[in-house]
Amino acid sequence: MDELKQHNITLIGTATTVREAVENEKAGMDMVVMQGSEAGGHRGNFIDGHQESLVGLMSLIPQVVDNVSIPVIAAGGIMDGRGLMASLFLGAQGVQMGTAFLTCIESGAHKVHKEAILNATEDQTTYTRAFSGKWARGIKNKFIADMLEHELLVPDFPVQNLLTQVIRKTCSGQNNQDFMSSGLDRVQD
Repeated sequence: MDELKQHNITLIGTATTVREAVENEKAGMDMVVMQGSEAGGHRGNFIDGHQESLVGLMSLIPQVVDNVSIPVIAAGGIMDGRGLMASLFLGAQGVQMGTAFLTCIESGAHKVHKEAILNATEDQTTYTRAFSGKWARGIKNKFIADMLEHELLVPDFPVQNLLTQVIRKTCSGQNNQDFMSSGLDRVQD
């Protein structure tokens, strides 16, 4: 980090709780991306566990802004100008958006994945370890439902990610969303 700072490189960390944001600042980060529980795909929690770090973004932003002096970038569930403005109003200096851009023409996301995002309702997302072995928010499908009772037994990332790679690729080729990784931020196939 010292060498990066000597070259005037801006360092941005990620956090999912106030404690993690404070640690980012203590470590010398120039900014911190706050990932609310709404964030798609894998989140970057590193102190608190999955369950302990499930704080909603709109609650998290002001708490973090009150506890750090570095700029806060909001991430998680921001899909349009309303989310952007709410984040700025609560004290964020900017936003990071991922899922909102997965449906763009330029996105490399599979067309079935794009359609699933565009047609998903608020009650169709869940947290799962089924595809990658790391907790991630994704759109519910048959594989996630079938794996639910075994989820805590699956190997950690990257082993589970490698084990499900063939299933994901095969189903992608068949346009079969039931066994595709439907993370709101894609797990690499």
